Formats: sequence, C-alpha cells, structure tokens
Amino acid sequence: MAIKVLVPRLGEGVDEVTVTKWLKQVGDSVKELEPLLEVNTDKVDTEIPAPATGTVLKIVLQEGTPAKVGELLAIIGMPGEALESGPVTIESAPAAAPKPIVEQAVSVNQQLQAAGKELGFISPVVARIAAEHGVNLNQVQGTGLSGRITKNDILSFVGNTSHTVRAPQPAVTKTPHPVVMPVVGDQLIKHTTMRRSIAEHMVMSKQTSPHVLTVMEADLSRVGKHRAANKSAFEKDGVNLTFTAYFMTAIVAGLKAFPMVNSSWSDEGVLIHKNINIGMATSLGEDGLIVPVIKGADNLSLLAMARSVNDLANRARNKKLQPDEVKGGTFTLTNHGISGSLFAFPVINQPQCGILGIGAMQKRVVVIDDAIAIRPMTYLSFVFDHRILDGASADWFLAKVKETLENWS
Repeated sequence: MAIKVLVPRLGEGVDEVTVTKWLKQVGDSVKELEPLLEVNTDKVDTEIPAPATGTVLKIVLQEGTPAKVGELLAIIGMPGEALESGPVTIESAPAAAPKPIVEQAVSVNQQLQAAGKELGFISPVVARIAAEHGVNLNQVQGTGLSGRITKNDILSFVGNTSHTVRAPQPAVTKTPHPVVMPVVGDQLIKHTTMRRSIAEHMVMSKQTSPHVLTVMEADLSRVGKHRAANKSAFEKDGVNLTFTAYFMTAIVAGLKAFPMVNSSWSDEGVLIHKNINIGMATSLGEDGLIVPVIKGADNLSLLAMARSVNDLANRARNKKLQPDEVKGGTFTLTNHGISGSLFAFPVINQPQCGILGIGAMQKRVVVIDDAIAIRPMTYLSFVFDHRILDGASADWFLAKVKETLENWS
C-alpha cells in the first residue's frame, strides 16, 4: 500500500516550511526513519524521515517550494504500485540506496583526518559540495580566516577543474605567500533559502521601525577578573564560561530596570513582555546566521546562562536546533566583536524593541580619577525602535548594562 509523506508540524506556530533538499529521488530505496528530505523554517534546517520502508514512487514538491503543514510531499510504496493519479512503474530498483550527503561529507572529513591535514573548521556546506563533486579538500586553496576553505573557494575549484577523488596526500608545509586564484569572470551564486529569509527579514525590519543608534563604552576589567577566577570551576561542570554569558546577564539587569525596552509595538499600544527571552545571534559562516532564544533568561544564574549559551550555540552550528528554539525572543544580543568589529549598527529583530551589539574587547588608554590607565574596553551599540523609546530612555537602559558589567562582583 502506497504511503503518503506529509509535512509534519515541527513546532508550535510553525505552519509552513520550504523544501530545501531531497536526499532521495524517485526510484531510490528508503528505509523507515531514514532521512528523506530537508526542510527549512525560520532558518532552521530539519530532516524529515521516511514514514515507511519502500521505494520513492513520486516527489510532489520540488526543492525551493513552500509547503503548508499537512501538504503532500511524496509517495512511498513498492515498485510498480498504482498511485491515485495512475500507475507508476519502476523498471529496476537500485541495488543499494546511495549514501546520504551527510554520510558522504563525514567520509570526506575522515579522509582528511587520515591524511593528517589540518584544515580547521570545515562548514557543512563546504563538506557537502566536496562530497557531491568528489573533491579532495587537500587540493583546495582556502582564502578564509587562517586559510579556511570557504564556500566560494570550493565552488571556484569545482567550476574550473575536472576532478576525480584522489588518494589523500601527505601534509605539505604551506608557503607564507598567498596563492592568487585566477579571475575567470563573474559568477552567480544562487540564493539559499536561509539567505532569502535573512534578506526579507532585514528589509522588513528597516521598513517597519525607525532605527536609532546610541553607543557607550564599557570597562570589562571586573568581568575579566571574575571570568579568570571562575573559568576552571565552570569547566568542572562541563561549561565554557564565555564573555557572552556576562553580556546576557547584564542585559537581563537592564531589562528588569527598564521594562519598556522588553516590549513590542502594536497599533493598540506598546506590549511590555512579562518574560525575558533573549535571542543570541549566532554566525553559521557562509550559511548565514540564526538567532536561538534563551527563554526565561531572568531566572538563570551565571552558570545556567553560560550552559545555555554553550548549548544553543553548538546546536545552532551543527543544525540541531528545533523550530521553537528560534521563536519568542523579546530582545537580541549580537556579539559582532568576535570577528574584530569595534562597533556596528545592527538591525532590530522584529517585532522587538531593540538589539545590543558588543564590539571587540581592546586594551585602550583611559582616564580614571585624572590618571591615565590601560583597561580592556568594549563599545556597546544599542539600536532601538524610536516609536517606543526616546534617546534618554534608551540611554538609561544602556547605562544600566554598562554599570552591571563595570561593577561585576
């Protein structure tokens, strides 16, 4: 009996997904609970497993197509089984189902490890392209940070060279001089579902609320000392104590002191949220960014906050988030300083009132009690919705965040 594959409900409030990649094609064998396709919702990629063992008889929705919950995706059955729309005959079932791309990507990385080559972080998209085209990443020159291979590097390599999988090569000492890649003309990189989603959300946000930026500078001396004194103790509990946990906790203090910042605009009035749910912008490299949400952040100790930061960041980068975990945020933190940026003008994550950007921490000369001193300083860039906050109220909130960081004990 043919089995219909329907779009499942992936979380509360998730009514629509976008088909991003079919892991099986018509005629392929599939086992029950084996990944059948990938879908995207709110920038979260989720694998949909096969509901039964059989052969893919029909694919109804192609890649890039939006689909509502309950909508028909595909039909699984036995070769030659009649469908509602008419008989479909599979002349010969494959002897073995092809490996899912995920397995192929793992295989590529295992080859690299066996070869003893240290490439640093290889993003899932780079590993996937390498697996699909049989590329040995030992042969690809990386142009990213510290020589990391980027999506553009692998696409350029695939587009300009005929490849076969070669035996792993021994490690070779890199020349200190960068290798200039040949210019081969313009290249069109098609938008991914995530990139389209980011673009639409950013444009919508700028068109929705008047963005205003205010900037203050914070001395992180006390935070740095506290972190140095407690990092080992946190590690014993399996937690990496990052500066992000301190920033999140300082934001909680600011939102408690000035609840109007923890709000959203509506036609009827300003909705002040009871719960403090802080989104944490997380970079996925060339794949874009995603904002997992720490819910009930005001109820967390520094240890619990750090654990939540670690967990959500790791699962975001490994595409293990659930759709519900990127919903319900009432405020957002973006730590753009990780990439060396001093200060920025972030875009508000609608329908929130504001977003706080944290710049790179640098030791700078400052004047304290009429004396010159060197302190670890960072810029705090607060972008707010001018419909809700005015300059003074925005500065009160930011000053509270600054005070919390500078007086940490």
